[in-house]
This record gives sequence, C-alpha cells and structure tokens, in this order.
Amino acid sequence: MPLYELNSELFFPETEQFGDDGLVAIGGDLSPERLLLAYQRGIFPWCSPEDPLLWWSPDPRAILTLDRFKVSKSLRNILNRGAFTVTFDRAFEDVMHCCADREEEGTWISDDFIQGYNALHQLGFAHSVESWKDGELVGGLYGVSIGGIYFGESMFSKVSNASKVALAHLVEGLKNLDFRVIDCQLMNDHLASLGAEHMAREVFLKELDRAMGCDTVRGNWGEIPAFSKASTKSKSPSNNDDASS
Repeated sequence: MPLYELNSELFFPETEQFGDDGLVAIGGDLSPERLLLAYQRGIFPWCSPEDPLLWWSPDPRAILTLDRFKVSKSLRNILNRGAFTVTFDRAFEDVMHCCADREEEGTWISDDFIQGYNALHQLGFAHSVESWKDGELVGGLYGVSIGGIYFGESMFSKVSNASKVALAHLVEGLKNLDFRVIDCQLMNDHLASLGAEHMAREVFLKELDRAMGCDTVRGNWGEIPAFSKASTKSKSPSNNDDASS
C-alpha cells in the first residue's frame, strides 16, 4: 500500500487503502477541520514527539461496548461511597496537560495536540470527565464525540481509581443518550480489565457508519441532563453486580 503524505488539502485515503499495519497517512496538521474529518473516517493522529504527524486506523480496533464495562467490587464500593466528585467539561485543557505529564509512560500529547484538541473542545466536539478529591483534580479522561460514538484519547490518575470513576460516569452518561460503544483505539491490559475487546476494522467502520447517522451532542456536557444525572449518580451500574474484584 502507498503511504499518503498529506498537505494543506483536507484529504484522507479511502478505507480500502488503509495499511495492514494501521498506518493511513503522514503529515498534515491538527486543525479542527482535519481532526473532524479523520474521526468520521475512523482515523486518529498518534506519534512520538520526534516523529512527523502520523495518522492511524488499526486492525483490530480496541472497543468498549458500554453494556460490557466491568465494574469490580472495589470500584463499585468507591462509586457507592461517592469518594470523588465527578464533573464533565469543567477542566478540559487541565486534563490534557495531566495526561501529557505521565512521564513514566511517555507521551504523544505535545503542545500542538493540546492546541488542536482544545480548539475542538471550544467547538463542542471534544469532552473531558474530571474526578476531584478535596477540590483537587486527581483523575480524568478526554476524547472526541461525533454522532453516536465517543473516541477515547487518554486518561490519567493521581489517586488510585480516579480515572476508573471518571470512565464509569462517562459510560453512564453515554448510556443515557443511547450510545453503544467507546472507541479505545489500541488495546492494553488496563483497557482489557475494564471490558474492552478487539473488533475487526471492517466491523468497526460499519459501527462507525451507523453512529455517524446519529445527532452529535455538542456543547458543554456538564450542562446536558444526561451527563448531569450521571455525575451525581451514587451507585454503580446494576448490570455489573457479578463483576469480580
């Protein structure tokens, strides 16, 4: 497969031209217009700071089906106690910086990424979930939502379980809006422990096409009833009562 080098034109190759290794194209920019086009095509940017901008659509894809989100006994207890205050879209840029500061894991979240996704946030397409403890931001996640799908980008925890609590509230809010999946992009052990599974790229792109037929929930999610209700929900999802610790 040829490797496409992007220029100022808003363009990505057709899905049948995606590489078997998941690499779609190189170059371009992180403008809101290009990012929106990419996500609608099942593509996302990811690269090391020293590399050129790379665009990916992996096969298989890591997907979290909302009804299969695993809540352990310990996480259920934390949710039931209300150990964290959870908010939506209160500190988007702060969440991105905290995700970028995970030095032990390295990061692709450069200043250009923060600028690009913050612009998407201002347009109402990128959203964060924050976990707070005693007024301090201690965990959270961020991603992009278009149509009926949420594309998760990164999460962080300064306190044990803080990001899991944020994810649990996101799952609840998305269920309230009849979403079916969160795109987790690339699998790791942590995501697998939460219920993420592999999905063939061809199947994912069909799911994506269905999701693109739904209305996009734009704006500040903290002001939307579906998420306001999720952020004050005290108990964990009932369909996970048999989850193990």
